[in-house]
Amino acid sequence: MKTIGLLGLLGLLCCGCGEQASEDKRGDWEAEIVETERAFSKMAGEVGIPEAFLEYAAEEAVLMRGNSLIKGKEAISQHLNNGALSDSTTRLSWEPDFVSVSASGDLGYTYGQYVFSMTNSLGQTRTQEGIFHTVWKRQPDGSWRFVWD
Repeated sequence: MKTIGLLGLLGLLCCGCGEQASEDKRGDWEAEIVETERAFSKMAGEVGIPEAFLEYAAEEAVLMRGNSLIKGKEAISQHLNNGALSDSTTRLSWEPDFVSVSASGDLGYTYGQYVFSMTNSLGQTRTQEGIFHTVWKRQPDGSWRFVWD
């Protein structure tokens, strides 16, 4: 009887350890997403907005701009490289305020504050601040790419 009781107790302890390990994994995954989000924002500031969005977009990514959906990496490339976003006076920066990841570790999302600014030909800078929301998907190679922005 003592053996059965001891085995049962060990089983319960192992279940509890599995729960903790799962929570530890989620924390690791959330940290990966925040690190990816910050690298994405840094690249947008240093290299350019179109380049950063294309680097961090999954093939099936979707952007919502106004009341339009821009679906797929090719359409995103055309949208971003057609206009002011590729101008060197255009700036976009953001910082995630919140991150959450699924228990399975394959999807996560972030939201936070962004600042967008553009300088026109007269040297006047217009700035817009707002809230962003991004959905991230783990890729087969383990990296995170956005599927919704």
